[in-house]
Amino acid sequence: MPTKNRSAVPGEPPVRENTGQVIATVERAVDVLMYFVETPAATLGVTEIAETLGMSKAAVHRILSSLRGRHLIALDPVSRRYSLGIGAMRLGLAYLDRLDVRHIVAPELVTLSQRTDETATLSLRTGRTRVYADQVTPAREVIMSVSLGVPYPLHAGGSSKAFLAFLGDEEIEAYLSEVRLEPLTDRTIDDVPRLREELAEIRERGWAQSFAERMSGAASVAAPVFDHHGRPVVVVSVCGPLERFREEVDACVDALLDSTRRLSAQMGWVAPEGG
Repeated sequence: MPTKNRSAVPGEPPVRENTGQVIATVERAVDVLMYFVETPAATLGVTEIAETLGMSKAAVHRILSSLRGRHLIALDPVSRRYSLGIGAMRLGLAYLDRLDVRHIVAPELVTLSQRTDETATLSLRTGRTRVYADQVTPAREVIMSVSLGVPYPLHAGGSSKAFLAFLGDEEIEAYLSEVRLEPLTDRTIDDVPRLREELAEIRERGWAQSFAERMSGAASVAAPVFDHHGRPVVVVSVCGPLERFREEVDACVDALLDSTRRLSAQMGWVAPEGG
């Protein structure tokens, strides 16, 4: 029997009576797809999906069949278990290809600078160095300003150490063994055992700090923004004049971590439970 149309708002297309049912079906399909994204298991069976999401097995099977038709879900013919398909990968890659990191971070830099009344910066890694790519300065008489595009080593300063500390262990060891720890000021850490200890502390607490390690008279706190693999994509920092900043560290750290958590979530990072 044909589906009847309800009266619609003049000038708009008619609304079908089963629109609500269609929307509910789409929402259930999205729930199933997102369960594959969020679960740590590589494969899932119909029963466990149904039990977890509170659906019937028949409904789950229909949804999986539909998702398979779009290659969003794949079925192992031997185990009869399901996994994400190549269509899901293409969706993810398309999203990542369209990410403009500076565009995404820019509003947070504004918020962070306004909240702390200090300069907020964005750094990008360039191999074994990093550069400032953007900054927002506060409306006050004495401020810190950074030079965009100038490379700095990964062992000197808060933003640099925030990158180095969260690289893979092999990358960290390669840096420590192959790069000479040139001091930029008399406070730059240029001793390998001491730097290794510092990096471990930064990993443990989730942020780095610098008091005149990169530039005399300057201080900062910095933290990484993680991608969906947990790798540091960029580093965000708050910096200011050394003596004033000493009194602001705790408040700046709180604001900084709020910003980097939001940005990491936008990049697809899901923090581990208890982390």
